[in-house]
Amino acid sequence: MTQAPSLSIVAPCHNEEEGLREFCRRAAAAAQSVAGDAFELILVDDGSSDGTWEIISDLAEKLPQVLGVRLLRNHGHQLASTAGLSASRGERVLLIDADLQDPPELLLMMMPIMERGADVVYGQRTRREGESWFKLASASLFYRALSRLASVTIPRDTGDFRLMRRRVVDILLAMPERDRFIRGMVSWIGGKQVALPYERDARFAGTTKYPLRKMINFALDAITSFSTTPLRIATWLGMISAGVAMALLVYTFVRWLQGETVTGWSSIMAAVSAFSAIQLICIGIIGEYLGRLVQESKRRPMFMIETILRGGEHAELPTAFSEMSAGDKRSALDAAFASGEPRSQKNSRIG
Repeated sequence: MTQAPSLSIVAPCHNEEEGLREFCRRAAAAAQSVAGDAFELILVDDGSSDGTWEIISDLAEKLPQVLGVRLLRNHGHQLASTAGLSASRGERVLLIDADLQDPPELLLMMMPIMERGADVVYGQRTRREGESWFKLASASLFYRALSRLASVTIPRDTGDFRLMRRRVVDILLAMPERDRFIRGMVSWIGGKQVALPYERDARFAGTTKYPLRKMINFALDAITSFSTTPLRIATWLGMISAGVAMALLVYTFVRWLQGETVTGWSSIMAAVSAFSAIQLICIGIIGEYLGRLVQESKRRPMFMIETILRGGEHAELPTAFSEMSAGDKRSALDAAFASGEPRSQKNSRIG
């Protein structure tokens, strides 16, 4: 299939064997309603430890529109999404999770909005079913803090569920960040971006792939990618601390001139501890930014593909596939399947 489809659906998958077939059925039905057979469904296996890849392989053999991408290891949701977007060729690209919390059928409402000139149509959650009070409260706090800190306007209560034009996807893929926050990066691109309010469903099956540790790391990536305000806060804390320390020094000197002995070992230790804590906080904030600069400077591949599958054919991709331009990636994908000769999965290369 060398002719570019009109629609690509990209779904990162990590241990989604229980609901993957149902997701594929619903996503394919929605795509067929708006694009006929001129669509592709890209399922990215992000280092799953269950039978996710076996199901993707079976689906790819049964449906010619299914393209399976298997990553060499677990890279995380944002990089798995980037790998799927890199493999997409459609003029319009829907990014959606495979857990069916975001209904694929909303594609039928997104397409008319894009027909009216939108560059991006993103889902904005009005209600979230099946999530704990802690998840809801922490998500609300995160989005509101991000909207205050970020240098660009990032809509509240949104995920990565969105329909994008090809030019937006190409610009997104040209952005070289390794610590990616896709919804913020798309907002940074600009253009006409329209919200589609919807009620988010509970997971069809399985458990969340975002425990507390990953939620915190994701929040740090988002804030440090789109705001330098924490660095300014560190500066303000340092200046306030210096002012308080100077006031204490003046107070101590005046008491000494008056011949009064300065007492209060506990209060002195409390002040020292407070200043030390502020210093450590400031160093930690600076360290978060410095650590990200170090990771970016290494220029390691953004993701590594073990194999890519369409039908019964395993394709071989160039080693530097993840670092290619968007146009070169599409050319490499077309060339990979052009011969029509099945290749062994053992001969596939890292890309």
